[in-house]
Amino acid sequence: MNNERINNVIFLHLLLLFVLTIVSRGHAHYSLGKEKVTHLHFFFQERLNGDHPTTVLVAKPKDTVISASNTLPFGAVYVLDVPLTEGLDPNSKVVGQAQGLAVSVGQDKLMVVFMVDIGFTSGEFNGSSFSVLSRNPILETNHRELAIVGGRGKFRMARGFAEHHTLTATTSVVVVESNVTIFHYE
Repeated sequence: MNNERINNVIFLHLLLLFVLTIVSRGHAHYSLGKEKVTHLHFFFQERLNGDHPTTVLVAKPKDTVISASNTLPFGAVYVLDVPLTEGLDPNSKVVGQAQGLAVSVGQDKLMVVFMVDIGFTSGEFNGSSFSVLSRNPILETNHRELAIVGGRGKFRMARGFAEHHTLTATTSVVVVESNVTIFHYE
């Protein structure tokens, strides 16, 4: 090899070493701390109509009629902002909100995909939330398991599951009990 070529190789190696040093110093090494497991229990208090509904139809398939017997036709999209309460009574203390979307995806069987942020407005987890993205077979009223796929605040890096049990389901009110197990880092 001639001297010019050797000098170019050395220069490129030094440049690469310099860039790698700068890049590695620019990244903060963030420690997540110890993983925790949290169990939560609350109730969804969903109002489907009246003065202040908590779930609203925002899109439906063309030429589809929404009726009491056909509230979730395939392709319907609902937006929700549902209070979460400490107890079964709708007047019990509100501990947070479930905000997101429910999309009817079942052609042969009633099924929704649930994309919701569960945010807390009081207590130990005030200002923190976790995210649910899961199929929700809502006709299975006794037991449904939904996936927790993330979180923020005290639920950073959340994963886990929420078990839902429908306690009341009428054309105007739906009450769902939720037992949640979350693995997260604070």
